[in-house]
Amino acid sequence: MSLDSVKAFFSRNAPDINVIELKQSTATVALAAEGHGVEPAQIAKTLALRVGDDVILIVTRGDARLDNKKYKARFGAKARMLGLDEVEAETGHPVGGVCPFGLVRPHSVYCDESLKAFDLVVPAAGAVNAAVHINPYRMAELIGAEWIDVSEI
Repeated sequence: MSLDSVKAFFSRNAPDINVIELKQSTATVALAAEGHGVEPAQIAKTLALRVGDDVILIVTRGDARLDNKKYKARFGAKARMLGLDEVEAETGHPVGGVCPFGLVRPHSVYCDESLKAFDLVVPAAGAVNAAVHINPYRMAELIGAEWIDVSEI
């Protein structure tokens, strides 16, 4: 189960961080921001994309969009989001709960520079009602992410 893999990830790597499960859905940026009492920009959304034969994850702030020019300059290709049917198979997490923790298989993970504007961000935690509160630098360190600049606000 996806939520269990995320809890196991934090138990092993950062036992001081608790997975927060809310009664209501936090599957969208707006719902997550409301549920966690933060600004939409502080929601750390995880995008699953295909680059050639590889799948990558990009974590960016909730109010950002991918900048196609920056993305193409960085990855040498146009951004191609995974189809809804592919997301859970590649990450182990359902749409609305996708995060860079407890993945079913390893993928390259990138954190967008836009997250550095905050001391605290709120990424999902493997379920449509679960998340964690974490410093973006610590998140990047825990998941071995590379910092990149591919978003526009």
